[in-house]
Amino acid sequence: MKDMKNVDIIRIRGDRTIEEKDMVIVEYPFTIFVNDEELITLLCSPSSLKYLAIGFIFSEGLIDSYSDIGDIRIDEKQGIAYIYADRLNKLSEEFRRKRTITSGCGKGTIFYNVVDSFKSRRIENPIPVKIAKIKELVKEFSRRSELFLNTGGTHSCALCDNDEIIIFKEDIGRHNALDKVFGEALLEGVDTQDKIVLSSGRISSEMLIKAAKRQVPIVVSRAAPTSLSVEIAEKLGITLIGFARGERMNLYTNFGFRK
Repeated sequence: MKDMKNVDIIRIRGDRTIEEKDMVIVEYPFTIFVNDEELITLLCSPSSLKYLAIGFIFSEGLIDSYSDIGDIRIDEKQGIAYIYADRLNKLSEEFRRKRTITSGCGKGTIFYNVVDSFKSRRIENPIPVKIAKIKELVKEFSRRSELFLNTGGTHSCALCDNDEIIIFKEDIGRHNALDKVFGEALLEGVDTQDKIVLSSGRISSEMLIKAAKRQVPIVVSRAAPTSLSVEIAEKLGITLIGFARGERMNLYTNFGFRK
């Protein structure tokens, strides 16, 4: 299924009007069922749907590992994921009762207990990385954002090591893009404890918590962090970097890695 669609528009440039085609990003309702129970409908881009479904239920604490999933089927035509889990986290019912509207795009939802997020193991030994390398990764990250360059309507997320981007995803929602990244990492057995997350969007507390649950030591964004994300990053030993654009960036927490 395509992520972009042609539409007819009238483009206004000063006193001129031009009838032409334009590319817009596809917004796709995607409903996730877990053990035949409807869990949530996400508004997303219609790519990497398997990764999105897996990444979402893992990020929200319903499963502890990919081995908890017995089967997963994606019906792209209907926009449905059917996930059958052999084991569900004992807190999954509590998470579903504590459904919270977040600051995410498209009124995204997240099922998390903030207190539980602070139980994540603190990162005591952040990975060594040079600021010059982060600048290189951010530049490559921007070049890969093809959907954004064509439509202006997406966010991007990536998982990197010290040398290159390993996984890159785009979506209309920043939370979805990050869940797609983590879903692929989980499915492909990619260790995230020595990696860097790059994001095009605001780093709010729920974005930071998603990274913390995967023990990611460094989170970098082209946009701003929120006050709560800074507090959580400081508490958990995560290096948080915002406004990473060109030759500039702001370091908000855990500055010890600098070189």
